Amino acid sequence: MIGPDPYTPRSGDASYDVVSYDLDLRYRVRTNRLEGRAVVNAVAAERLRSVRLDLIGLRVARVRVDGDARTRFQQDAASLRVTLPRPLEAGEEFSIEVRYAGTPRPRRSTWGTIGWEELEDGALVASQPIGAPTWFPCNDRPDDRARYRIAVTTDNEYAVAATGVPRSPVRSGGLARWEFVSEVPTATYLAAVHVGPYRATTLGGVRLFAPAALLPAARAWFAEVPRILDCFSAAFGPYPQEHCTVVVTPDPLEIPLEAQGLVVFGANHLVPEAARLVPHELAHQWFGNSVGLKRWRDIWLNEGFACFAEWVWSEASGGPDIAALADAHHSRLAALPQDLVIADPGPRRMFDDRVYKRGALTLEALRRTVGRDVFWDVVRTWTRTHRHGLVTTAAFRDCVETVAGPAAAAVLGPWLDAAPLPPLPPALAR
Repeated sequence: MIGPDPYTPRSGDASYDVVSYDLDLRYRVRTNRLEGRAVVNAVAAERLRSVRLDLIGLRVARVRVDGDARTRFQQDAASLRVTLPRPLEAGEEFSIEVRYAGTPRPRRSTWGTIGWEELEDGALVASQPIGAPTWFPCNDRPDDRARYRIAVTTDNEYAVAATGVPRSPVRSGGLARWEFVSEVPTATYLAAVHVGPYRATTLGGVRLFAPAALLPAARAWFAEVPRILDCFSAAFGPYPQEHCTVVVTPDPLEIPLEAQGLVVFGANHLVPEAARLVPHELAHQWFGNSVGLKRWRDIWLNEGFACFAEWVWSEASGGPDIAALADAHHSRLAALPQDLVIADPGPRRMFDDRVYKRGALTLEALRRTVGRDVFWDVVRTWTRTHRHGLVTTAAFRDCVETVAGPAAAAVLGPWLDAAPLPPLPPALAR
């Protein structure tokens, strides 16, 4: 990225790239008090005299660059500006240590309040798209992916689920230290922490966290998760994450949330009306969390594929088939305003449900045009070629053209680049 993402122009610094984050956090649930030590290991993309980190609502006490006590810094409401002890040339590696503390809370944004959220008894992180700075100093760009080590020390009666492969908690003096390590490139908005009165169990190879009172219902409700993952692995390619964790909060949530290798649902989502959301959030482990966005304008690549995955699971599990669901959603979209271009919906409407559903219909139009076998060859080529990489809509067009030919790629244009809703091609014969 040459400069800030146009959809989030006040976030991120394109002058450097983060290699890894090392976060050591202490969190007291009863007082919502967070103390942190963050080490940001990075490499200069150009000649640097200073760098900017995104950080909101938390007060910085000390900053060191490569351990140098001469490091100077300034903090404003949304960022931390660090003056380097010496200029750095492009390609040089450096490390920033930040000690900070405060009462974390969500930030207000175009898309509502997002970030660190205090629950009735615990906390969660909901960072998409710019909530990560509410809990750690970061280069908050979707294209700046990094490795993570996240350690959280909290009261012994609480459990922690977070991005990364877990290590056994260490308990001492009424506290427990939970540590998670991720070697998978992860965007800042996909790093997550969940703290609560959880009990843990497993479903196949999936870890499930839920309050004790909800654990039996959660086990029953998410019993199909291993089968969904197997279905998607067959359709999209091998599961791309290091682990899979499902968290059920004691509080109701407006929507479920995905993070790297992790999905979270509210207690209110254990109902039939929310069943489609389970495959949707799991599909993001392929689309969004592995195959990741270089820029926010292309979010249909995340959400369109995840909605299409809902239809894939419905058909595979004996529900309505892909074609029937696509026809039904096409009829609904046809009754709505035709004023959205999903290849560039604009920041205020990038989470519009029409982006999600029309993205899925774009894929169904492609499937009906090229046939099942070629379509799934396109999808698996897409996930394999861009595994843990960054993509754009142009890259998807190139993938379609490479696998299915120029005529197939041309099908995408009316769906992605124009506001009027195109007709769906005839459904494939069963």
